[in-house]
Amino acid sequence: MWCLVRDRSPATRVVSRVAATACLLAAAAALTPGVPVLTATAQAAPVLTQACLSGFDCDMSSRIARVNSYLAGRPGVVGYVLRDRVTGGIYANEHAENQVWTASTIKLAIAADLLNRARVGAIALSPEDRGNIEAMLATSNDQATDVLWHKYIGFDRMAYNNAFRAYGMVSLIPQPTNTALFPDWSFQKCTAADLDRLMNTILDTMHPDDLAYLLDRMRSVDSNQHWGVWGAGAAMRPGLKNGWSAEADGWVVNSVGVAGEGERYTLAIMNALGADGGYTEGAETDTKVAQLLLAGR
Repeated sequence: MWCLVRDRSPATRVVSRVAATACLLAAAAALTPGVPVLTATAQAAPVLTQACLSGFDCDMSSRIARVNSYLAGRPGVVGYVLRDRVTGGIYANEHAENQVWTASTIKLAIAADLLNRARVGAIALSPEDRGNIEAMLATSNDQATDVLWHKYIGFDRMAYNNAFRAYGMVSLIPQPTNTALFPDWSFQKCTAADLDRLMNTILDTMHPDDLAYLLDRMRSVDSNQHWGVWGAGAAMRPGLKNGWSAEADGWVVNSVGVAGEGERYTLAIMNALGADGGYTEGAETDTKVAQLLLAGR
């Protein structure tokens, strides 16, 4: 079935060829005696512009087009990746590979790595550690993250960053810090595509018990975290890790998470506002993107 979706792609040329063929057939019929001619009425379907995006139905294709139109009028530069884990559809916009400060989204990777290391017996998480993981996810507590980072970073200080690559964060780059301690969790840049791969690697590879715990924590964040992927709406049971920070080159406001039955959809959003806006504008944009894409699916 054809849809009205604004997206420049080879599919547009396919539609043009189909429309041209239909016109030729109609003309031939009009010139052939005894062949009825079907004429268009005022209720004819709209002019076709392109087929649905590969891996997505027409409704989702239209939603993606609306998001791209919305972002064109919003402050900052937004990269996002939407994945449908049932159909295999992946949509990454033109800024999905932009390097952006991770802010607190990297805490999701830290939590996943600690749980995995504990699962295989490489470390033993204490009750205090578990409490810090809870705080890191529920309220995005920086102090709890500092404790976990320095306690389990390893002698060469690369235990986390080495693990991050295994979670698909292949474009993540630790940045120079303001202390002698390198790398630091709060001085890292990655892409929306990295966050997409992180979320999906977690879903695909974590032990079921650890995954259930992590998803429960992502769905139970404090109310001040109810933005970004949370915009998918309560019926979609969203779970997320948000991140925001005021950097020298402006605010970044990011969100990554899941929504839908069986975590069908994953969404990663990285919003670099520069001099165009701050936390409020960024959170509004991220939330609206999730709402447009996922609410009511």
